[in-house]
Amino acid sequence: MDIVEKVLLLAILKKESDETLNDVVLKLENTNLFSLKEGKRLLKKLRSEEFISDSYLTLKGEVTAKNVDQEFKL
Repeated sequence: MDIVEKVLLLAILKKESDETLNDVVLKLENTNLFSLKEGKRLLKKLRSEEFISDSYLTLKGEVTAKNVDQEFKL
């Protein structure tokens, strides 16, 4: 998993309850982390790898995102 995917997972974990996944992608696009097209491609990839289901993190996604959070705190 590359750094951009990790940041996206962490952003999804920390998103507000009223935010959608597209809102998260748009926020990260505004920081120039990736383009909108790339962000949507990454969302699709995370869904296919079962990190995301509907608009929520799966258990696998949540555990991975929490590990990423700890990794970034070091």
